[in-house]
Amino acid sequence: MRRPLVLAAVLGACLLPATAHAQTAADPAAVARGEDVMQVNQGRTLFLEGCASCHGQDAEGTDRAPDLHGVGAQSADFYLRTGRMPLAVPGEPPLSNPPEYEEDEIQALIAYVGSLGGPAIPTVDPAAGDLSEGERLFTLFCAGCHGKLAKGGVVTGAIAPALDQATQVQIAEAIRIGPFVMPWFDEKLIDQKELDSIVAYVEKTKDPDNAGGWDLGGIGPIPEGMVAFFIGLLALLLVSRLIGERGE
Repeated sequence: MRRPLVLAAVLGACLLPATAHAQTAADPAAVARGEDVMQVNQGRTLFLEGCASCHGQDAEGTDRAPDLHGVGAQSADFYLRTGRMPLAVPGEPPLSNPPEYEEDEIQALIAYVGSLGGPAIPTVDPAAGDLSEGERLFTLFCAGCHGKLAKGGVVTGAIAPALDQATQVQIAEAIRIGPFVMPWFDEKLIDQKELDSIVAYVEKTKDPDNAGGWDLGGIGPIPEGMVAFFIGLLALLLVSRLIGERGE
């Protein structure tokens, strides 16, 4: 009986340091911040497999991708959930795609990048915002690229996407991060109440009140007017043709 017990004790003494090292290998400071160290380490493993070739072994950045220290969980959440990362080809534009990772993997990667410091995932409450103020702010800051009704548009060197599929949190994250060619807006430019208001307005554009009739997808008053003009012109031509045939 004594020999198995001694062997078990020796094995236990060997495994404990290895386990402790595995729990703190990614970021020892994560323990002090109360983070899920096992999740951080899972994220670290996934990062080394899928991200380190561009962002560096310790996320310090390379000539192909930026340093991730300080970008925070909000950037990781936005880029991973919208499928903008990882890039299929380094250097290509980060466009929206289906997520590359499963939900538990996304959470682990967010935990790891978040452990490197930076802003947390933003909170947003559209009900706390003001819809008319959100429309004013969206028109001022966003409509030039995304269109008045957030249907998307073309800008120099990029395409501003439609926002009908963006979640409330993703809209808030994009405002704070400024992905690709989009400018970013900090609390000094857009505070929390204004952020809530913008999100409330974008949510409204997803289900607009089209009491006036056919909205043609919200493409705008000028093209809608042109369509109405040509439909009316066609109707006049048809009426003229019918009158002419009856007069013969």
